[in-house]
Amino acid sequence: MRVGIATARALGLSRGLPLSGVGSLDALARGLGEAAGARDRLVVIDAHRGEVAAALYAAAGERLWGPQLSSPEQLAERIAALPEPVLCGGSGAVRFRLQLTSRTAEIPDDADPVHRVAARQICALAAPPAPGEEESASVAPIYLRPPDAERWRERDSLQAAE
Repeated sequence: MRVGIATARALGLSRGLPLSGVGSLDALARGLGEAAGARDRLVVIDAHRGEVAAALYAAAGERLWGPQLSSPEQLAERIAALPEPVLCGGSGAVRFRLQLTSRTAEIPDDADPVHRVAARQICALAAPPAPGEEESASVAPIYLRPPDAERWRERDSLQAAE
């Protein structure tokens, strides 16, 4: 991810082009909003390792909570506590449909395009930077879990201590 962002910054700088960052959750939420109507929407991405990355968005589009990393079961508990039904979309909603479906969550059919990031949503969200703001200043990855190397180092140090 860091290499990709560094490459994008270098290409933008060398060509004199602005660079805007758009998160996958935000792009999915925008696409899901077209189907959600007046309901809030929950975007769930399969983060692998039995985890999901999720964020809840209001009907108007602003993020209410997230991004968060949790197990599908923990997310299901949080969904159950929501006061109103939500529309869920994304690869995590498809993969963990059984865990997430409840009386407060609706998940469209697996083939529904709301589960995929669309280029038009990314383009709609990519806004030019504010006047005086460095073009690439706002482009940064969001890490929801520590790098694998850090986890391996901790594991190896614990094994060495034993």
